[in-house]
Amino acid sequence: MTYRGNPTCGGQGVYVKYLSRALREFGHEVDVLSGPPYPELDEGIALHKIPGLDLYNPEHLFKVTNIRDLSSPLNQFEFLSMCSGGFPEPFTFGFRARNHLLRGRNGYDIIHDNQSLSYGLLGIAAGGYPTVATIHHPITVDRDTEIAAAGSWLRRMKVRRWYAFLAMQKRVSRRISNIITVSECSKRDIGREFHLPAERFRVVPNGINTDCFYPLDGVRRADDLILVTNSADTPLKGLRYLLEAVAKIRRERAVRVVVIGKPKENGVIERLVAELSLGDAIRFTGRIADREFARYYAEATIAVIPSLYEGFGMPAGEAMACGVPVISTSGGALPEVVGDAGLLVPPGDAAALRDAIAALLNDPEKRMRLGEAGLARVSNSLTWRHAAMKTVEVYREAIDAYGRL
Repeated sequence: MTYRGNPTCGGQGVYVKYLSRALREFGHEVDVLSGPPYPELDEGIALHKIPGLDLYNPEHLFKVTNIRDLSSPLNQFEFLSMCSGGFPEPFTFGFRARNHLLRGRNGYDIIHDNQSLSYGLLGIAAGGYPTVATIHHPITVDRDTEIAAAGSWLRRMKVRRWYAFLAMQKRVSRRISNIITVSECSKRDIGREFHLPAERFRVVPNGINTDCFYPLDGVRRADDLILVTNSADTPLKGLRYLLEAVAKIRRERAVRVVVIGKPKENGVIERLVAELSLGDAIRFTGRIADREFARYYAEATIAVIPSLYEGFGMPAGEAMACGVPVISTSGGALPEVVGDAGLLVPPGDAAALRDAIAALLNDPEKRMRLGEAGLARVSNSLTWRHAAMKTVEVYREAIDAYGRL
């Protein structure tokens, strides 16, 4: 179950879509409970829609579509929390999912929560369902990075208010006996931030969707072309350091950057591009269709992941699955994903990033070796099939433990 599930809304939707598919391919019956925006699921996987106010829908942003919806106390809480700058979706979804499950008594063997970590999840467990929860990474890192980047005390207050749901997630996680996370780094950092013992965790790396990310034959790689997949204005993604590195490299060679993403109008990144005089060197694609990713990667000379922190590092794995040589920071779990199949530099270090990019652009043989090594690494250990097998092991462990109570 997931409080929002559309793959275009971020990694949670991707996780639900491809893990449910892989579990289904192993012969398991899988239903998905989701709040809006709803996930895109494969045939044979039932979707149970758990409607909410969907206040972040751009078609009616911050507005209630039917005033009668506010007759519900839970909906009133969701609306008022949003009006005061909070993010109530995990909280409200959890209670709606609990009501749905306890009313229907569907006889599920296991309930798997995808990082809502709401109080409703405790009600589901108390109602007779074995439960596990996935925590992808400690969201405290996102909060603290945004606070550090905030330019005023008012902005810092707004960031703290938005992340107020973290108090709930910390409390709930301490009462969940089986927690899946996606890397040893996330295990360590979540344990520290949420005050959880290491024995509660089971590490199950994410998979890479090799239907979309694969080597594309017949496409010539461009010279001096860097590709980055990035939420451009999110400080945690570190795009500013890549732009600073590129500005220095541009003094010696005509390097170009394609960013799969779009910056905010008049935002930090747009201003930085102008300050560094990079307008002719940077192209932002905006959102692209899944079928287009392979071509973009096939045309790139190298892929760069400049993130300050990643709980897993999906962009690194996706580039490797396309056979593209990777330069990544060592932020968070990225070294676990990249291994020896890419170059690693410290996070937030534009000079180190500049040196690594320049060195790899000058070494075509090394680029070829790294591309081949990355492709093999994904095939051998980072597919959704691998993730599903390990997830099922956690399910069985949770079911067995529940049966002994």
